[in-house]
Amino acid sequence: MNTTITEPDARENDAVAEISIEQKETEGLSQGQIVRRRFFRHRGALISMIVLAFIIILAFTSVGVDLWGLRIPGWWMWRWDQIAPKINNGVPTLSLFPPTFGEHPFGQDEVGRDIFAVVMRGAQQSIMVMVIAGFVATVIGVVIGAIAGYYGKVTDSILMRFTDIVITIPLIVIGAVLGNTFGSLGAAVLGVVIGLFAWTTMSRLVRGEFLSLREREFVDAARVSGARDRRIIFRHILPNAIGVIVVNATLLMAGAILLESALSFLGFGVQSPDTSLGKIVSDNQAAFSTRPWIFWWPGIFIIAIALCVNFIGDGLRDAFDPRQKKMPSERAMRRAGRAGGPVGPILDTTEPTQARSVDVGIETAYTGDVVNYHDPRPEEPGDVQDQPLNPER
Repeated sequence: MNTTITEPDARENDAVAEISIEQKETEGLSQGQIVRRRFFRHRGALISMIVLAFIIILAFTSVGVDLWGLRIPGWWMWRWDQIAPKINNGVPTLSLFPPTFGEHPFGQDEVGRDIFAVVMRGAQQSIMVMVIAGFVATVIGVVIGAIAGYYGKVTDSILMRFTDIVITIPLIVIGAVLGNTFGSLGAAVLGVVIGLFAWTTMSRLVRGEFLSLREREFVDAARVSGARDRRIIFRHILPNAIGVIVVNATLLMAGAILLESALSFLGFGVQSPDTSLGKIVSDNQAAFSTRPWIFWWPGIFIIAIALCVNFIGDGLRDAFDPRQKKMPSERAMRRAGRAGGPVGPILDTTEPTQARSVDVGIETAYTGDVVNYHDPRPEEPGDVQDQPLNPER
């Protein structure tokens, strides 16, 4: 039996330690638990989720909810449509040193409306548009992309050509035309209108995933077992494409709130007497030089909401992508190496019958073990010394 001893280098020890760390972290966990653990390790996504939750809770509890006749009061003393007596000439009463909140922390506009209440109402409407538009666009995009990717051929060609037609029309133009018509009906209707034309990217991504997944073995097994196409699409293929769908849905939501703010700023979004973050900036653009705080707060909330949604989408992308691995620190790798014991020499025990060999007389030369070897027979006239063995001799 042939035995070859190979001493592992430092890179092999690091690779073994890294594999052992990854195996210990995911041992006994389901796919959902692994995704959740990866997401909560993404600090940017976790902080963004906390900040976004704080903004949503603050917006919907401070001034209450007023939707389709349903009115729930909030804990803040002023309403967004209430005119209050001016205090401190409308300058914000919020102060950090010393920390004071005051009656009008974000200030007042020219007529005396509390900017904090107005911004909270605008955040409510913008968040509502964002969520509804993202949901509608995701549903339409997933359905069209799934059908096109699964059936292919003529169905795929018709649906994708329709998608190309919708893509060629600028979304801001469609939103301006439809927003001017339906904006007076409220933020919910505006969100539906935006979602009806923002699904094109989602459909293309889902189509690509379905084209790849429909050729997998589990789909063939489902067909053989007699499963219908609807069950194969929504119960077998769709769960395997959920990562792409969730990530793109967050990007759609971030784009929807920016589009709504742009439309409202141009006057084609949410109409009076209601308001939104973009409309607050549009209504008070003449007071930029005298009351700049009216622009600071809605702008800060627009940027904060869009950034939080984008960071959450980035964290979801890393969590659902199996190729994304967190590199362990040197201390963790040394600890894993000590826990598993030192990596000893690697023994290569190859049976002679399995190795490539050449019979020379009564001796055997193993070509897999020896790199340079010589003919053990006595030299014959004309032989050149140090010439490698010719197996045909």
